[in-house]
Amino acid sequence: MRISGVKITLGILISILVIIIIAGLAVFILSDVLHVISNIAIINIVYAVLILFGGVVLTNIVANIVKKATSKSISPTVGEGLKILTELTGYAVTVIAVFALVKIGITSILFGGTVTGLVLGLASQDMLANIFGGLVIFTSRPFSVGDRITISTWQYGLDLATYPPKYYSYDFLIPGYTGVVQDISLIYTSILTDDGVPLKIPNSIMIQAAVFSHNEDARRVRTRYEIPNSIDPRVMIPRLTKKLKELDFIVGDPAVRIIETTLSSYVIVVDAMCRGQYEEPPRHEVILRIMDTVKEIQNENISKDGNSNKTVQPSR
Repeated sequence: MRISGVKITLGILISILVIIIIAGLAVFILSDVLHVISNIAIINIVYAVLILFGGVVLTNIVANIVKKATSKSISPTVGEGLKILTELTGYAVTVIAVFALVKIGITSILFGGTVTGLVLGLASQDMLANIFGGLVIFTSRPFSVGDRITISTWQYGLDLATYPPKYYSYDFLIPGYTGVVQDISLIYTSILTDDGVPLKIPNSIMIQAAVFSHNEDARRVRTRYEIPNSIDPRVMIPRLTKKLKELDFIVGDPAVRIIETTLSSYVIVVDAMCRGQYEEPPRHEVILRIMDTVKEIQNENISKDGNSNKTVQPSR
């Protein structure tokens, strides 16, 4: 509690200090600006207001046109990045034009801008880090809108889950968040997780995270299944392999192996390269084929046992 109180007090003092510095800079700059304005014709002030308004409107129109054109021809990510660069350039040109029209001294602007920039830079390090992170994502394009990715980063802790091998098919789980990228802005990257939960991650964290892309044409899907010892694996494995080759989403030949055994059963693993971004749909079909094969062999064994019992004559 004492530490929290000290932090709160320190935060209040820093905030007051920042406000005093910014207020002093504002008074310094405004005094020069008002002195200049008093010597400027009213018509120039009107022109400056019109230029400011027109520059902002024109910049927004051009930025939206650039975004639409590049999003269709290149990608939405590049379109968003070019839109931001167009806005920054347009606003800067507009401000320079207004200052030139009202004849504000460049020395005052540079001095005030430098000191204000230092103060604001120290006060908004996280915000600036997110902005630079967004620019890095726009230029390097490690992922795009619509990609399904997994984000693994130390900033967001997750517990690694473990499952009994004979009931689940996971060898390991990536400690991260998986979903489809919905939007990439200058501050946040928006992801819709596989659970349907919207997630916004700051760009400063995104550029430090490990990004697993799930947009490849095919991915390895591993499936485990426990089979009773009454079914001969030398019969089970070839027959199952043949059934799995009939699945159209499997690329190449699937691998079926025994990896564990108990006194009453053995566990097989099926490794197959499957088309698609998700593991659950192909694993579902693989499990169905395994269940059908197990049931088929069990029925054959029952039929063989029944026939053998009929051929054996009781002794008298």
